[in-house]
Amino acid sequence: MNIILLSGGSGKRLWPLSNDVRSKQFIKIFKKEDGSYESMVQRVYRQIRTVDQDATVTIATSKTQVSALHNQLGEDAAISVEPCRRDTFPAIALATAYLTDVQHIDPDEVVVVCPVDPYVEKDYFEALKALSEQAEKGEANLVLMGIEPTYPSEKYGYIIPRSDAAVSEVDTFKEKPDADTARAYIAKGALWNGGVFAYRLRYVLDKARELLNYTDYQDLFDRYDTLTKISFDYAVVEKEPHIQVMRFGGQWKDLGTWNTLTEAMEEQSIGEAILNDTCRNVHIINELGVPVLAMGMQDVVISASPEGILVSDKEQSSYIKPYVDAIDQQIMFAEKSWGSFRVLDVEKESMTIKVTLNAGHRMNYHSHQHRDEVWVVTAGTGRTIVDGMEQPIRPGDVVTMQAGCRHTVIAESELQLVEVQLGRDISVQDKQKYELED
Repeated sequence: MNIILLSGGSGKRLWPLSNDVRSKQFIKIFKKEDGSYESMVQRVYRQIRTVDQDATVTIATSKTQVSALHNQLGEDAAISVEPCRRDTFPAIALATAYLTDVQHIDPDEVVVVCPVDPYVEKDYFEALKALSEQAEKGEANLVLMGIEPTYPSEKYGYIIPRSDAAVSEVDTFKEKPDADTARAYIAKGALWNGGVFAYRLRYVLDKARELLNYTDYQDLFDRYDTLTKISFDYAVVEKEPHIQVMRFGGQWKDLGTWNTLTEAMEEQSIGEAILNDTCRNVHIINELGVPVLAMGMQDVVISASPEGILVSDKEQSSYIKPYVDAIDQQIMFAEKSWGSFRVLDVEKESMTIKVTLNAGHRMNYHSHQHRDEVWVVTAGTGRTIVDGMEQPIRPGDVVTMQAGCRHTVIAESELQLVEVQLGRDISVQDKQKYELED
């Protein structure tokens, strides 16, 4: 089975745990059997492998999420990188071209496209296999998964099938309605459009040639920033006359708000948290190293991270986005392919960061033009290379680098250090990368 997982969005409705780099799919809230936690993307990736260990899984995402994906899924994860955000049709066209031109998959094979962040169980992935098999029959150019609605939602578009069969031709599509209109759609047998569909690769390649003047993957990649922003639904789905829908009645949740996310949590709190016995339907997620105490609260979510602190009624938390849009703040936490960093303190001409490098990983060999840096090793062992000179490091060691100095750090075990940046112009853009000679 070939699968394209769409991983996009800024996840601002789950602030302060999400931001422009760390979207909701990277938040680790799902408890595993060994007591550790996994994120939505890790959970979905694992579930796919459980159903089909030989599945070809490609993740379509923006370049800002590549490091986090490699951090959570490993360096071998196949990623179709969008140079910038151009909506779902260009993203799917680019990922389809990636499969044929880079992964060398036969254009006549079928691929299933689905979001990376639904909360689902094994039956969903069995349904993806059935969706793929239905598309292979060639009865339609597109086969959609229609989710059996559980309430008259205003968040989803609706698919109205021509019959109540398990697989049906599609009569029409409806945009996101108000609640009363949604009830009328459901009475007609309408299904939620969850953005899950299957097609032969050649079908979308032909659409890309027609609508984007596509020649090959590299051409599409190079011209990506010039492509018109347009959704796959609008560009393709709503204009396709030969289309089917397959019903899915299993568990399917879009965990896009704090209200829905906490419904999927198996425990009341993650991190240091205390709730007294008068709390009712209260959930706490705390990423700070200080305790959070809740008393006498009901229907509330509390979330604390380096980005900020949220205390909200669960229902009201759905309306968070405009308030978060008004917050102008630099990224305070991010996962990288080599590990993660957390900003501890920001001053006018200095910034202090806690850096964690995973064992066996290293930073890029790089320099900064406008700032000096000081590294203080607090845990683990590794090596630094500064202007070509290599030396071992261990807890207590201090490494100083002036502006213009080329440097990197290599972790032998998990390595933690405190990085102090000093300068009048501290910016993430101030970075020049170099090849590291063996």
